[in-house]
Amino acid sequence: MTANTFSDDGMANFGTLEALTVRHCVLPVRRPRAHGSGRVAGSVEVIILELRTSDGVTGWGEASPWAVFTGTAEANAAALQRYIAPAVLGRPLAAVAATMAAADAAVVGHPEAKAALETALLDALGRRADVPVWTLLGGLARARIPLSVSLADPEFAADQELLHRVHADGVNIVKLKTGVQDHAFDLMRLERLRADYPDLDIRVDYNQGLPPFDALRRLRDIETFAVTFIEQPVAAARLETMAMLAAALDTPLLADESVFSPDDMLRAARARVCDCVSVKIMKAGGLRRGQEIAAIAAAAGITGYGGDMFESGIAHLAGTHMIAAAPNISLGCEFYQARYYLENDLLGTPFPIEQGHVLVPMTPGLGIDVDREALAHCTVATREVTAS
Repeated sequence: MTANTFSDDGMANFGTLEALTVRHCVLPVRRPRAHGSGRVAGSVEVIILELRTSDGVTGWGEASPWAVFTGTAEANAAALQRYIAPAVLGRPLAAVAATMAAADAAVVGHPEAKAALETALLDALGRRADVPVWTLLGGLARARIPLSVSLADPEFAADQELLHRVHADGVNIVKLKTGVQDHAFDLMRLERLRADYPDLDIRVDYNQGLPPFDALRRLRDIETFAVTFIEQPVAAARLETMAMLAAALDTPLLADESVFSPDDMLRAARARVCDCVSVKIMKAGGLRRGQEIAAIAAAAGITGYGGDMFESGIAHLAGTHMIAAAPNISLGCEFYQARYYLENDLLGTPFPIEQGHVLVPMTPGLGIDVDREALAHCTVATREVTAS
């Protein structure tokens, strides 16, 4: 299939994909974070994609991998430069679905790279059509999204300082990362959170950190603190254990690493492994595929939550537009890193958070421009691929 297959007059009016610029960026972070699946300290690495069309429109996207979770920055840069770019350049901007199918055919996996491409396509198309991205995804389901901030510092005192700050800003949802140190440490932190903030909406996330043999005993202790959900307590492949825990516990069980794709969501629904699911564009491979996961979950009576990776504001904006147009992703989102975790973000104006909620942009495309000076400062490698 060639670009000419899609060259009818209507799509031609929106221009064609002329160039992709792939930037490998290193973003310093404020504190170390410990998860059941790994540790982050010093900085995170992302791939920023700039798309340009034949009629001068720019679109931005981001791939935010984590080596222990989805992939590496180097692999995603190579996927975009070597395999995806030749397959998509020259195609009409308006042919988003066909362009993403071409990217899928060009290279297997690499969902973060494909999320970056689709985000850039939708950003450019929204700018060209003068509409927000959520319009292109089906229209607005919500204009404000409750914000959750994760507590994952190895030093609990540092997390207490962060919580004091975000709570003063109106945030009333936190997700405590558990299963990294011993069970007593987890219970101590929950006791302190409940004592200091009685009305706090607390969620718990093990990031696969519990051994199956005594997971139920430990989770029954966690239940005594009336947490909203317990996220991915055991390894992703342990679907039978997840199903057993979901049936045995009163607290809703949320699947994250067990569900990357629509196929995964269908298997999880059939096996009854969870009551809710974390939908991330980096796992799913894009905004529209994230919506597919949410729709399958909705059909099974499973509620969605807006998860993220270690992202800048660009990827946060993509997730915001996806959730804005997805009625079933109703448990809030964790798009806090651009404001509360990165030393410096890449957006020209701060990622929009007000009184504990993410505000959905109402301006064309993603809604906020990239700060090119900040982008240049954090870029360690750049490559441009053109249609010629």
